[in-house]
Amino acid sequence: QSSKAPVQRLADKIAAVFVPVMIALAAGVFCLWFFALAPGDWDRAINCLCSMLVIACPCAMGLATPMSIMVGTGRGAQLGVLIKNGAALEQAGHVRAIAVDKTGTLTTGKPVLTGVIPLAAHDEQALVTLSAALEARSEHPLALALVAAGKERGCPACPVDAVDVAPGLGIAGVVTLDGTAWRVALGNVAFMEQNRIAPDAAVLERLASLAEAGQTPLLLALAPARAALAAAGDDDSARWQWDDLQIAGILSLADALRPESAAVVARLHEMGIRVVMLTGDNERTARAVARQAGLADADVAAGLLPAEKAERIRRLQAEGLLVAMVGDGINDAPALAVADVGMAVGSGVDVSAEAGDIVLMRGGMDAVLTALALSRATMRNIRQNLGWAFGYNLLGLPVAAGLLHVFGGPMLSPMIAGTAMALSSFSVVSNALRLRFFKV
Repeated sequence: QSSKAPVQRLADKIAAVFVPVMIALAAGVFCLWFFALAPGDWDRAINCLCSMLVIACPCAMGLATPMSIMVGTGRGAQLGVLIKNGAALEQAGHVRAIAVDKTGTLTTGKPVLTGVIPLAAHDEQALVTLSAALEARSEHPLALALVAAGKERGCPACPVDAVDVAPGLGIAGVVTLDGTAWRVALGNVAFMEQNRIAPDAAVLERLASLAEAGQTPLLLALAPARAALAAAGDDDSARWQWDDLQIAGILSLADALRPESAAVVARLHEMGIRVVMLTGDNERTARAVARQAGLADADVAAGLLPAEKAERIRRLQAEGLLVAMVGDGINDAPALAVADVGMAVGSGVDVSAEAGDIVLMRGGMDAVLTALALSRATMRNIRQNLGWAFGYNLLGLPVAAGLLHVFGGPMLSPMIAGTAMALSSFSVVSNALRLRFFKV
């Protein structure tokens, strides 16, 4: 509430010129009356001088923007939209493109394990146990789903060390199960191929069929740990090697589309706002979810790393669009920081909320509509306030200068001018308070 929106800085610049100009004009009117219109008449000259200075006082002009921002941000907090600064409040109303993450934004963010496909005669329960133990070291929504699945299936807790997280790709580490240490890698195809673990054609076919069904498949690769693992204090680099890991299973997870996502996307399109999905998930799954949400294939970018999401935002900005980013995960933090307006889903991780300019406490895409509508309503309210403040001065100054008296009318008393000035400020404050009743 103490921050200044760009429109406030513009009003400050205008006031910085307006005040000395009005003082000079009042002095000029004094001289005009004293030396020309009513020579030697101190009463009339001083009356016009005082009335003009009172009328020109920019109180209403100074209140116009901060009052609207204060009331608007307060109303936003009541509606579950926390706005960090005035610039974000102003820019949100001018957004022409919105980039959204998939998991936790378009979808519920609560994926569940829907299936386990063991390969090479591995035990399904063991695969879930190893996966849940490793993913307990991650905060990604898919990781939380696997941890929850492990608890539901009664999987025992296992010691984990040498953990290495690749944001947007996967996780690797050493898990000890029933006294046996396993090197475990869990992630998408890109994660495996990056580490020279190539799935065969049959595995790729299964992955494709799962993705077409809108599920997110993960590959689990295993290999026994080096003997050195048994010795406490050994260096992690000596324990971990990728060379002999083999794909042991496929875990599929599904994340339901939020009930309101399709309607919100349709509404954004009606408002002339382009909606783009940026996700680290595989392309088939992303396109399946996008179709449910009403997004065109051309507006879907999948398999992105955090830095690549930020680069996509820059591309949209290079097209001359004011871009907002909506996300909830650690993978979204760079894109939230790069976007003109970062909207962090409050149910996500702390780093995304810190990187965003607006925090959507309600979660879900309908809060995005609330943020955009509140921004537009607040900016409209500010323009009304500034119009009233400037209009008051434009109408009142000629009267204060004695224009009516020249044509036989009355002079404006400084007391009446003071009352009018107070009423002007009262009108601006009253208009700003209308935002308390804002509804989407």
